[in-house]
Amino acid sequence: MIRILLKTMLLVITFLSCSSCSDEVMQPLEKDEAYSLRFPSYFPEMTFDASGNPVTKNGVELGRNLFYEGRLSRNNTISCGFCHIQENAFTHHGHTVSHGVDDRIGIRNAPPIQNMAFLKRYMWDGVIHNLNEQPIIPITDANEMDSSMPEVISKLKNDQRYKKLFMAAYGDENITGERVLKALSQFMVSMISADSKYDRVKQEKESFTSEESQGLALFDQKCASCHSGELFTDESFRNTGMYYNTQFKDAGRHRVTLDQNDWMKFHVPSLRNVEYTAPYMHDGRFYTLEAVLNFYSDNVEDNPNLDSQLKQNGHVGIAMNTQEKQLIIAFLKTLSDKNFISNPKFAE
Repeated sequence: MIRILLKTMLLVITFLSCSSCSDEVMQPLEKDEAYSLRFPSYFPEMTFDASGNPVTKNGVELGRNLFYEGRLSRNNTISCGFCHIQENAFTHHGHTVSHGVDDRIGIRNAPPIQNMAFLKRYMWDGVIHNLNEQPIIPITDANEMDSSMPEVISKLKNDQRYKKLFMAAYGDENITGERVLKALSQFMVSMISADSKYDRVKQEKESFTSEESQGLALFDQKCASCHSGELFTDESFRNTGMYYNTQFKDAGRHRVTLDQNDWMKFHVPSLRNVEYTAPYMHDGRFYTLEAVLNFYSDNVEDNPNLDSQLKQNGHVGIAMNTQEKQLIIAFLKTLSDKNFISNPKFAE
């Protein structure tokens, strides 16, 4: 009799507990409000046009959920977060190029996702210049997510959790492709990295070591012509003397313009968090920062499109000795933002 009573009580408690959990899940989100985008005064002006896509607290939360949603892919296994891992500054650590559905292999190294609100061009070839449109590329690419917006919508439209999230973000439960893309864009806009040692030195909260200071001076002398400004990129497209990778057959911006002058020109990447984003280059050919600098000092290939910065005074590449390389790397590591790669706001 006692056992029966205990079992009955446990069933009642379990039922009430589950009911409580269900009610909690379906509670409305907080009233929506503008999302505060905080960044240093020395950062460039935001390029993101919020007039057609205002960044809100609930919009960012919807975008975060979609970023980690496997149903954006054909076989429900590949999310944005699969190739963009937070602890690696949202790159695909350990993979030279991105891996997609059915373990298909892409042609390019997954770039970091950070400070997107300040950029003018996206992707290695700059084919996208509106962040609201960027997610459509991986979603529809056959080697990445291999899906389509109608397919994504069909999977999400009857999901009660997403109905709630879309209601909170947009005022009704209507799930559209435009809203999916804009929510993802809002989440990416929120991903601002501006709390590295470099930033704290800039704000006079810390000081560089002797090695870091020497590295900065060398960096300004040898690297800053391309990796300029507070984002450490001038956003240009440059041929840096890398050999054409016949495995991936990727000629960079030439794929977009079909202009032979753009052969093997790639978007200059930001160097913020570069310590975390190995492997490097558009095809992930280098696994260490030492290897990258060794390439620039000794292995740049001369070609008609080679950037003029890498062909000066009859010298091909960038003259650097071993000690100079180590000092430059010491400086580059001051661009690491540990809070960014561990911030729970960006986590799954």
